[in-house]
Amino acid sequence: MNKPSSLHLLLIAMLITATITLMSQATGNVHPLILIPGNGGNQLEARLDRDYKPSSIWCSSWLNPVRKKSDGWFRLWFDVSVLLSPFTKCFNERMMLYYDADLDDYQNAPGVQTRVSHFGSTKSLLYLDPRLRDATSYMSHLVNALGKGCGYVNDQTILGAPYDFRYGLAGSGHSTRVASQYLQDLKQLVEKASSENDGKPVILLSHSLGGLFVLHFLNRSSPSWRRKYIKHFVALAAPWGGTVEQMRTFASGNTLGVPFVNPLLVRPQQRRSESNQWLLPHSKVFHDRTKPLVVTPRVNYTAYEMDRFLADIGFSKGVVPYKTRVLPLTEEMVTPGVPVTCIYGKGVDTPEVLVYGEGGFDEQPEIKYGDGDGTVNLASLAALELVHEVESLKTVEIDGVSHTSILKDEMALKEIVEQIKIINSGLAKSRRGQSISQVESK
Repeated sequence: MNKPSSLHLLLIAMLITATITLMSQATGNVHPLILIPGNGGNQLEARLDRDYKPSSIWCSSWLNPVRKKSDGWFRLWFDVSVLLSPFTKCFNERMMLYYDADLDDYQNAPGVQTRVSHFGSTKSLLYLDPRLRDATSYMSHLVNALGKGCGYVNDQTILGAPYDFRYGLAGSGHSTRVASQYLQDLKQLVEKASSENDGKPVILLSHSLGGLFVLHFLNRSSPSWRRKYIKHFVALAAPWGGTVEQMRTFASGNTLGVPFVNPLLVRPQQRRSESNQWLLPHSKVFHDRTKPLVVTPRVNYTAYEMDRFLADIGFSKGVVPYKTRVLPLTEEMVTPGVPVTCIYGKGVDTPEVLVYGEGGFDEQPEIKYGDGDGTVNLASLAALELVHEVESLKTVEIDGVSHTSILKDEMALKEIVEQIKIINSGLAKSRRGQSISQVESK
């Protein structure tokens, strides 16, 4: 019998080492990680009760939705029926929020109950519609990459914190029942994840709007709690200072890339979304009073004229909630109180100025572009660097990666995995003001 060669022995040793490494990672050598999705980044379910008054026969509960559970619950977001014009109107009225001045809070449309399923699991944020996995994949590629690259085990060491993304937070003294409950649920999930993983502190990994929720969640937590339970905060493509694109959403509607949908049909519910107001450009970031963000034949608007902008586009009902609830939330950038790594794309054409003609806001504007990730402007993506109290901040910029492709692009996923490895190794260090620019992604 021939003796194994030294090359064979080396290969066997490498294989054993790799296997042991993967096994050790999967059994506890990684910090538990919780994913917080962005706006529209998880499934949302609804149920209609007797108080629901459909606007047309198309929206009657016996006709739409076609698929629903025996107890009446159905997937409101995302469902392919939104592509059909009559059903788009049904989707719009069921997603609508209403501001109650007496309660000083937002609530669902009458007769519409909503819920977020699978809290604590990644199930509702992997695919927005499990029947259309290729078309509606959201965090599936990221979860797979973290599993293969870091040894994370889905729903064991990597968890999900989905939420009703229509609701948002507000300044001190204002009621935010739904969003405040979410922060409480997130706190309990963090503590549970830590206790089930040998008391290891947790890594919070957010995308887009999820980063704003995490920022305020951490700011509202005590320093002693953060020290015990939070290892690191990784923010992907966070719109710290809002986006110019959001002004287009309010003015003319935005299909968010969903084909065949008339943006004017979804504009009413987009305007009434509490979290959407939170994403309007903040004057702390878009602070140049001489540079308008929206240009019209008669009036121009900067971030300082947001209340007038809302009124002029025909959404005067949004002015008071914006001025009293959202502005106090955005006037000062709060601090997370934990080490932070910001990862975002740049070098992608991003709306910087919206130019409207005589046709008004019912028509889509001409767009002048600047730098960013295609959705969020670069100044907003980098805005956390303006907060001097952030003691440990690392910035990773990736050329040519867009706001959504950061969750799928091979180079972006490789960089995210690398940063998570560094955090798990305990070698993460502050690199304030320094960025790592990658070669342009294909």
